[in-house]
Amino acid sequence: MRPFVRNSILECFKFTMENIHKKSELARKGETLAARHLEAQGLRIWKRNWRFKHKEIDIIAENDRFLVIAEVKTRSGDYDVLPREMVPPRKQRFLIAAAQAFIMSHGIRKECRFDVVIVYLSANSQRIEHIPDAFQPGL
Repeated sequence: MRPFVRNSILECFKFTMENIHKKSELARKGETLAARHLEAQGLRIWKRNWRFKHKEIDIIAENDRFLVIAEVKTRSGDYDVLPREMVPPRKQRFLIAAAQAFIMSHGIRKECRFDVVIVYLSANSQRIEHIPDAFQPGL
């Protein structure tokens, strides 16, 4: 392989890894802000980034009435995507399955609610959009 081609591939890989790191940093910041927002709404945070097999729940919280499963979406720019489109049906099914596993393993008897929290971040501002009961499991 010629040095130029190899160096180009290495630079591309380095650029990709830097982007992945920045994205995960952004996601962590968004999840922290979302958790604070949910606490300000009177919810108690139980778990963050709870995993069951290959499924993950960003935030598990509760109040006196509900167990709340929150999916957090963090954005660093303007997007023309409707909030309901941010969690497509396949992701909803994963979240529902993970929530069922959590409920079974912890013996929870509360009604479960699926929320979406969208965190918009820019260099000088932040905005949080909370959609309670964003979707419901099918019957």
